[in-house]
Amino acid sequence: MEAPTRKHDIVLFGATGFVGELIAGYLAHHAPPDLRVGLAGRSRAKLEAVRSRLPVAAHDWAIIEADTERPDSLEALATGTRVLFTTVGPYAKYGLPVVEACARAGTHYGDLTGEVSFVREAIDRCDALARTTAARIVHACGYDSVPSDLAVLLLHQAAQADGAGGLTEVQLVATAKGGVSGGTIDSMRGQLDGIRTDPVLRSLAGDPYSLSPDRTAEPETPQPPDLGWVSRADDGPWAAPFIMASANTRIVRRSNALQGWAYGRSLRWYGEVMGMGRGPVGAVTAGATALGLRVFGAALALPPTRKLLDRVLPSPGAGPSEAARRSGWFHSQVTASTESGRRYRAIAAGPGDPGYAATAVMAGETALSLALDGDRLPPATGSLTPATALGDVLVERLREAGHTYEVTSLA
Repeated sequence: MEAPTRKHDIVLFGATGFVGELIAGYLAHHAPPDLRVGLAGRSRAKLEAVRSRLPVAAHDWAIIEADTERPDSLEALATGTRVLFTTVGPYAKYGLPVVEACARAGTHYGDLTGEVSFVREAIDRCDALARTTAARIVHACGYDSVPSDLAVLLLHQAAQADGAGGLTEVQLVATAKGGVSGGTIDSMRGQLDGIRTDPVLRSLAGDPYSLSPDRTAEPETPQPPDLGWVSRADDGPWAAPFIMASANTRIVRRSNALQGWAYGRSLRWYGEVMGMGRGPVGAVTAGATALGLRVFGAALALPPTRKLLDRVLPSPGAGPSEAARRSGWFHSQVTASTESGRRYRAIAAGPGDPGYAATAVMAGETALSLALDGDRLPPATGSLTPATALGDVLVERLREAGHTYEVTSLA
């Protein structure tokens, strides 16, 4: 850990939100006793209430009032800590001032975004500045998109160690048990509105390489669309579109490009689907899921039907019970072909509702990695991804936290 030069080692911004409090709880149980942690948000009273519900180890944590509409408070927030992790979303609405404050201050930053347009704008505005101040700006540090990003990194490392050449085709099959958060729904609303009304955002949404640091160096021919219809995964089960693929696939492709296309220039196809099982039951389930996703997306995009959905969908700040969070799990199976013909399979899996309990682990370990492991992290700075900012350090931490990250050679 670096010598302390600021008041705090980690500040959690948005600690009064549902997921924010879960991350605070994880840090309270797993942060070293001497780590200087702060909880930030708009309301001191609500922050103090959150702190009072945390374990005793957190009862002396600092309380910091900050608001995305008050630039002075964000500047004080960023300059007062070494690491700032934010759950304040939708990020397209609230996130850019926070990223900018961290980039100016040389403060490491993490978030949970799955909003591609927000990440693109944050890159364009802050990447160069963050590199000059040596800040690591790390997006997508939860279920979006840690399992995908780290699994493909491990596949690349295994193929490289065997001299198998670059990756050529990679497919992730996701299965999980868990709910959808109100915050995720709110982000989806914002993204759908942007795509419908803004041609630039519509173009970004349709470009699989929209987060590349050099779009001109990427293939002109687009990959198959991320959200399609029913398909068969390469090992047999029926599959439906994976709602998180549009964000995850772009993060993985950015990781490849940021590392000088280390995974291989031949990696022209990377896709993600949601596994639905085998046989007739799997086929029917996949078809019903795919149809349901299309209907849901259309209904959420149209104001009249959106009003009806808003009555039943979870609101921002709402989430499942502790029992429901504990009973959840996620399992991502990622299969890769290589230039030599060898094939590999990675598994990224863990206990707990993926959007809540498992995400709290991923976010907490991201913050701890940035605060404690600076001398072991990849040397990259600027606008990064989990794989390029944290790499093997985060893999090790997540394994120690009970998550599975493993690779097997298939042939």
